[in-house]
Amino acid sequence: MGIRKLLTLIGIAAAFLAAASSSQAKTNQFTLFEAPRELQSSDDALRAQTFDQIQGMGVKWLRVVILWRSVAPSSGSSTPPAGFDGAGQDGYLWAPYDREINEARARGINVLVTISGPIPKWASGNHKSYTYKPNVARFQRFVTAVGNRYRDQVSLWSVWNEPNHPGFLTPQYAGRKGHRYAESPKLYRALFWAGYHGLHASGNAHDKILMGETEPVGGSKAVAPLRFLRGVLAPRAKLPADGYAHHAYTHASGPSYVPRAKDDVTIGVLSRLTRALDAESRAHRIRRGMPVYLTEFGIQSKPDPFIGVSWQAQAEYRSISEWIAWKNPRVLAFSQYLMRDDDPRPGSIYARYSGFESGLRTASGQAKLSYNGFRLPLVADARGKRVYFWGYVRPATSRTRVLVQIRTKGSKTFRNLKHVTTNGSGYWTSVTSLRRGAQYRVAWGSYTGPATRAY
Repeated sequence: MGIRKLLTLIGIAAAFLAAASSSQAKTNQFTLFEAPRELQSSDDALRAQTFDQIQGMGVKWLRVVILWRSVAPSSGSSTPPAGFDGAGQDGYLWAPYDREINEARARGINVLVTISGPIPKWASGNHKSYTYKPNVARFQRFVTAVGNRYRDQVSLWSVWNEPNHPGFLTPQYAGRKGHRYAESPKLYRALFWAGYHGLHASGNAHDKILMGETEPVGGSKAVAPLRFLRGVLAPRAKLPADGYAHHAYTHASGPSYVPRAKDDVTIGVLSRLTRALDAESRAHRIRRGMPVYLTEFGIQSKPDPFIGVSWQAQAEYRSISEWIAWKNPRVLAFSQYLMRDDDPRPGSIYARYSGFESGLRTASGQAKLSYNGFRLPLVADARGKRVYFWGYVRPATSRTRVLVQIRTKGSKTFRNLKHVTTNGSGYWTSVTSLRRGAQYRVAWGSYTGPATRAY
C-alpha cells in the first residue's frame, strides 16, 4: 500500500550482527498480518479458509486499515448527505470491516486498526480531492465513530496510513520551485491530534495510539520519513504517541540495502529511525525510548518482472528481515503484507505489475516458498568458517524441538544435521561448520520449511 517500487540493483552484503543466544531472545515482538482482500470479502468460505491459514501459522495479530473514503456515504460528492453528522454510527458502510474485526476477535486474534485516508471529497480542502487537506474536525468525528463501533474489540490504534505519500495525503510539498517546504508533516500533526481526541471521545482513552505509519523513502513527490518526523515535531510539538509505526520495505537487492538518502529508512537501516526518535525524545517531544512497530512489510517476488525476486530469495529475504527486526530491542512488531498477490491490472506490463507481489501466495492462490517459510523462518549467516542459525517456530506456544537439515553441494537430498530446542516463544539459535554451497531447512512436526542458502 504505497511503497515506492525501487528499481536499482545493489548486491546483498552480509553485514549482520552475531546471533544472540536463545536465552536472550525477545519475547515481546509480535507478528502482524494483513490480508484485506480475503478477510473483508463477503465470501464466507474464503474468509474462513484464510483465517484458518493465518491461525495455523501462529499469527495472533491483524492489521486493519479503515479507509475513510471506503466507509463514508457519498464519498465522491462534494457535499455530505443532508443531516449526516459523522460522529454517529448511521450512514457509514461498515460491513467489510465488521466482518474482519468481529471474526478476528471471535477467534481470539488481536487487531491493530489504522484509521486513514483517502478521504471523501466532501471532507477535502477543495471538495474535489480524495487526499487534499482533510478537514480536521470532520476527521475527529469520523474517528469517534470508528472508536465507538470497535471500542470493545480494539485497544491498539494508529493514525493515517503513509501520510508522507501523496496517494494518502496531499499536498506533500508547498511553495515554489527552488523554495519548496514539506507541507504534509503539518497536516499530519493536526490529524494525529484529531485522532487522539476522537478516540478519547469514544471511550478509548486508555488504549495505545501509534504515530507515523510512514513509507520508507522520499523523493520529489513523497517526503522522506525522517524529514517527515522532524517536520511533525518541528514547532516544539509534543505528541502523546505510544509508539512509532513504519513500513520498512527494502530494495530488490535484499534486506542489507542502504539507501543513499539519509532520511530514508529501509529494514537494513532501522538505527536511523531509532536515533531520530531518541533525538526527539531528548527534546521532550515524544516519550522516552519510543518503541517501533513495523506495521507493513513484504518482499516483492516473481512474476513481477521489474523488482520481483525469485521465490527462494523472497523466502530468504523475508526471514532475514524478520531477524533484523528481532535483533533490534526497540522493535515490538513485525508484519507480513498480503496472503495473496494483487491481481494483475489491465494495460501495459508496467500497469500489470503496479500492485504488490509480496504475498505468500500468487494471485491465483498457488503457495510460494514463503508460505511455509513464514511459518518456519530460517536464517543461515555465514561468517568465517561457521554458519550461525536463527530461526522461529511461529506456531509454538512453549519450548519445542526442531530438526535442522542440510543438503550439501551436488546432493539432491537433505540429511539430518542436528536437533535444536527453542525458547518459550519459539525462537532458536545454533551454529555449525561452514560447508560451501550447502543449503539448509527446518522440519517441525508435519511442516518443513524451504531450502535456505547461507549468506
